Amino acid sequence: METTKNRWLIALSAVGIHISIGSVYAWSVFTNPLIEAYGWSLSAVSLTFSIAILFLGVSAAFMGHFVEKHGPRKSGIVAAIFFGIGTIGAGFATSIESIFLLYVTYGVLGGIGLGVGYITPVSTLVKWFPDRRGLATGLAIMGFGFAAMIASPIMNSLINSVGIANTFYILGVVYLVVMLGSASYLAPPPKGWMPKGFEEKIQSGDKKPVADLSQLTANEAVKTKRFWYLWIMLFINVTCGIAIISVASPMAQEIAGMSAVAAATMVGIMGLFNGFGRIGWASISDYIGRPNVYTTFFIIQIASFMLLPSLSHAIAFQAVVFLILTCYGGGFAAIPAYIGDIFGTKQLGAIHGYILTAWALAGLVGPILASTIRETTNSYAGTLYIFTGMFVVALIVSIFIRSDIKQLKEAQKAEGSQVAS
Repeated sequence: METTKNRWLIALSAVGIHISIGSVYAWSVFTNPLIEAYGWSLSAVSLTFSIAILFLGVSAAFMGHFVEKHGPRKSGIVAAIFFGIGTIGAGFATSIESIFLLYVTYGVLGGIGLGVGYITPVSTLVKWFPDRRGLATGLAIMGFGFAAMIASPIMNSLINSVGIANTFYILGVVYLVVMLGSASYLAPPPKGWMPKGFEEKIQSGDKKPVADLSQLTANEAVKTKRFWYLWIMLFINVTCGIAIISVASPMAQEIAGMSAVAAATMVGIMGLFNGFGRIGWASISDYIGRPNVYTTFFIIQIASFMLLPSLSHAIAFQAVVFLILTCYGGGFAAIPAYIGDIFGTKQLGAIHGYILTAWALAGLVGPILASTIRETTNSYAGTLYIFTGMFVVALIVSIFIRSDIKQLKEAQKAEGSQVAS
C-alpha cells in the first residue's frame, strides 16, 4: 500500500516552483546592465518581460488541460524544462548579443514555463487542503509574490561578479534543479482522502463539509456567467494594481512630495505587502468566504483610490498604497479557491488557466492606461479617479456573482427537496 505523502511538503514543493518562476518580476535588475553592455534601447529590453508575461497568460490558458490530463508531476517537469532552458538560453542569447534570441528564450520559452508552472500546483493543493483551500493556494502564490525580493539582490551580485551571460546560466541551472526536485514530489491525494482529524470532525458534527457549488469541466465553466464575473473582477483588480506598481515612484514624488530615494524605498517595501496580502487575504477567505473577501477588496480600493490624490503626507500616502498592494496580491491568491468553490476540482487547473488570461491582458492594459491618462491630464489624480470608477464596476460584479451563487444554491435545494419527496 502506497504511503500517503505529507501535504505540507506538497505545499513546500509548490512554493519551490513559484519562488523560481516568480523571479521574472526581478527582470528590471537586468535592464540597465543589458542597455550598458549591448547598447539595446530601454523599450527593446523591456519587451522581453512583456513577452514573458504574455506567454504566461497564453500558456496557462492552453496548457490547463495538459495539467489536468497528465497530473502535477509531469506538468511541473515540463514547466521546469521550459523555464530552466529559457533562462539558460538567455545566457547564450546575451553571449552572442542577440536581442531576438533573448525574446525567444527568456520571453517565449521562459514564458511558457511561467504559465505551466503557475497553474501546476494549484489544483493539487486545493485537493490536499479541503479544510483550508485559501491558506494552501495563498502559500504557493505568496512564493511568487516574494520571489523578486529574494532574487533581485542575488541577480545583482552575480551580474557584478560573473557577468550577464553567466548569471543567466547559473540561475537557469538552479531553477531547473529546484523546480525538478519540487515537481517530483507533487501528486494528487488518494481518492476520498481527508486530512487527519478532519473526517472525524465531520462525522461528529463539529465541522460541516463545504460542498462545491458544481463540478464542471473547463469548457462548461466558460459558458457560465459566474466564470465571466470572476474574469472581470480579476482583470480590474490586476489592471489597477499593476498600474499603481508601474507608476508608484513618480506618483509618490508628485502627490506626496517624496524624494526619489524615499519613493524607491517605498517600491521595495510594496513587494512585502504584495506577498503578505497573498497569504493573509487567502487565509481570511477560509473563514469569511471568497465572495465576502472580493467584495471587501473592492470597497477598500474604492476608498483608497479616492483618498490617494489628497494624501500629501508621505506616511499616510504609503500606508494606503501598501493596503492596495495587499488587495492586489490577495486577488491572485484567493481566485483558485474561489474557482474550486463554484466550479469544483474536476478541472480546476484548466479553469484557472482560462481565468489567468485576465492577468495577461491586464499586464498590457494597466501600465499603458496609467501613463496615457497621466500624459493626457498632466496629473495622476485623474488616473486614480478613473480607477476608482473601475472598482465601482468590480464591486457591482462582485454583488452579481453573489446573487448568481445564491440562485444556484436555491435551485439545487429545491431540486434536492423534489428528489427526496
